[in-house]
Amino acid sequence: MTGCPYNGAIMYSKTRLGSDQLAGGPKLSRRGKWTAFSVLGVVASAAIGLGIWSAVGSDPYTTSANGCVSVTVPGATGGATLHYCGAQAKSFCKSAYASSDRISLLARPQCELAGLTRDKVAASAENG
Repeated sequence: MTGCPYNGAIMYSKTRLGSDQLAGGPKLSRRGKWTAFSVLGVVASAAIGLGIWSAVGSDPYTTSANGCVSVTVPGATGGATLHYCGAQAKSFCKSAYASSDRISLLARPQCELAGLTRDKVAASAENG
């Protein structure tokens, strides 16, 4: 070394932006822009469609009707949905009318909504 005070601790710092940095980086071609906007449009349309479908779509387990019974049973860590149709619904309603436990008491109004009244369930049990 010939008297140079360089010790390797010099740090470079740019205080002004150059024209290449002010321009915003690489530009997309017309085809690239069209492709990017098309992909964004498809994704946005799918998200909007999914949002509308989830807002207005019906859930077959939400109501009891047409011989199907749906009962939501609350629990300590959430709830459960009991859903029965046909012969299973008739059997479920028959036991709901015969018992007086918590699930049976919750099931009775849903059995009525499904058209499975106490009389119909008892009559089908006698005939079948």
